Amino acid sequence: MSLNKDQRNALIDAVNQSALEPDQKSSLMGLLNEKKRYGLVWEDKPEYAKERMKNELPVLVDVPERYVEGASPDSPHHVLIEGDNYNALTALQYTHAGKVDVIYIDPPYNTGNKDFSYQDTFKDEPEFIDREHRFRHSTWLSFMEKRLKLAKALLKETGVIFISIDDNEQAQLKLLCDEIFGEGNFVDNIIWEKNYAPRNDAKYFSASHDFIVVYHKGAWERKLELRTETQNKPYKLDDKDGRGLYRTDNVLVKAFSVAAVYPVKSPHTGIEYYPPKGSCWRYSRETFERMILENRIYWGKDGKGAPQAKRYLNEVQQGSVPQTIWFYKDVGHTQDGKNELKDFELTSRVFETPKPSQLLKKIINYCVNQNSLILDFFAGSGTTLHATMALNAEDGGKRQCILVTNNENQICEQVTYERNKRVIQGYTNSKGQTVDGLKDNHLHYFKVGFVDREKTMRNKKQMSQKSGALLQLKENCFVANTVLSGEGYHVFEHQDFLLYWVVDPNSIPDVVASIEKSEKRCKVYVHSPDNDPFSADFEEVMDQVELFAIPEAIYRAYKNSLPEMSHD
Repeated sequence: MSLNKDQRNALIDAVNQSALEPDQKSSLMGLLNEKKRYGLVWEDKPEYAKERMKNELPVLVDVPERYVEGASPDSPHHVLIEGDNYNALTALQYTHAGKVDVIYIDPPYNTGNKDFSYQDTFKDEPEFIDREHRFRHSTWLSFMEKRLKLAKALLKETGVIFISIDDNEQAQLKLLCDEIFGEGNFVDNIIWEKNYAPRNDAKYFSASHDFIVVYHKGAWERKLELRTETQNKPYKLDDKDGRGLYRTDNVLVKAFSVAAVYPVKSPHTGIEYYPPKGSCWRYSRETFERMILENRIYWGKDGKGAPQAKRYLNEVQQGSVPQTIWFYKDVGHTQDGKNELKDFELTSRVFETPKPSQLLKKIINYCVNQNSLILDFFAGSGTTLHATMALNAEDGGKRQCILVTNNENQICEQVTYERNKRVIQGYTNSKGQTVDGLKDNHLHYFKVGFVDREKTMRNKKQMSQKSGALLQLKENCFVANTVLSGEGYHVFEHQDFLLYWVVDPNSIPDVVASIEKSEKRCKVYVHSPDNDPFSADFEEVMDQVELFAIPEAIYRAYKNSLPEMSHD
């Protein structure tokens, strides 16, 4: 007899709550999976970050003392979020659903060497997963699945995700991503040469590479690689006729076609040329004659040679199709990443495998949009933001970056933040040299906070009162206008609009009066006990405003990410 969904779920709950040994539970879980399928099957592991949201909802809290100001208000605003990335990704469902162009992550590789810890609901502290842990792979998959599902919702339909990984979980990650993003959305598996020298203490082989697994969400358009000097070197001839540089190309093919064997007369000497035996012209007679008239045939330096075609540089593909093997000489290696941290004098907290900024620049630059939004929710040492700012400085782009990392061992405060603060403000490197800052960037520091989940009037008010950072991030509007702000409401200024955050509806008359004096359009977020943003009160300025009710809009955005509420 087959089980329906409710019966199966009830039986799974009974197995989980039973006193059976873990191996026995795992075997029964396999039997419950009645339908044969191709893919991964693992036991879902409860996790504190998700379980906490049975009773609380995440918000973002601004840390103004860590704000790093850029050169101008129009400089890109980047954000560093301190907190568990599962909770941060849930908060980003409200601010950035369907808005992210590129996600890059470097998650724990689950090597068994204390690089991956997991905190379930039954332990006060995270548990490091070692090689002997009986649910080593299931725990990692459960951890990653929760986050990748949230990440997918943040990607644009034209977005793409790059995931660094090694052989410990590469095979499992590929199958997991096939399920989440769709097997047909797999782009490629890039091999990055991470080491420049073999490790002589390796047991069997010295691992010289990591993988970068790439998936798009719908229809990603990638940029071509820049042409190299070697590729352009043959294009050295120029007739000075405005068509630019060209190289010569053979006009013969090793084949025979009666229609493609005919005399070709040089306009310079009158000599007629025929294809050698066993060959024919590459072009039809009409095409060849047209090419001669258009001066697309080269007749030698002095005009007395056999014909060759002219291939102009500006008419060939202006770039190369990317390849899937990336050598360290082109994008750097792990030691380069360590040296970059050393340059910031952050060597006391060096990561084992930091990624070089050159590698991240290559990844980010595949996005054709120079105003793209990049997200890294395993931010580590902060290389992704460093690379984003460096790439903007090189090509004049306005890319923005959001980083998320926890503060375990004070990583967020003392490494991720400090590194990028110094990148913006300038610093003295480990050799005593002054390095100019990339000053055309702002950096905001947020922390993940929480409010009670139950929808009481008090909790709704609290959510609205703590939604300021969420609204600023959602609207990319961070510059506070203290002159326009008043009691019960705050105003932030964007170059295109004003953002009103109204926490006290009693201040709406003052807000309306302020809007009437403004020449900019306005986005107004109003605390409301229901889903009505007090539209009638804004009737006089409705042609100038967009109204939004909070916190109901935030609750809706979180809905699909939350576990069922606790009934304790």
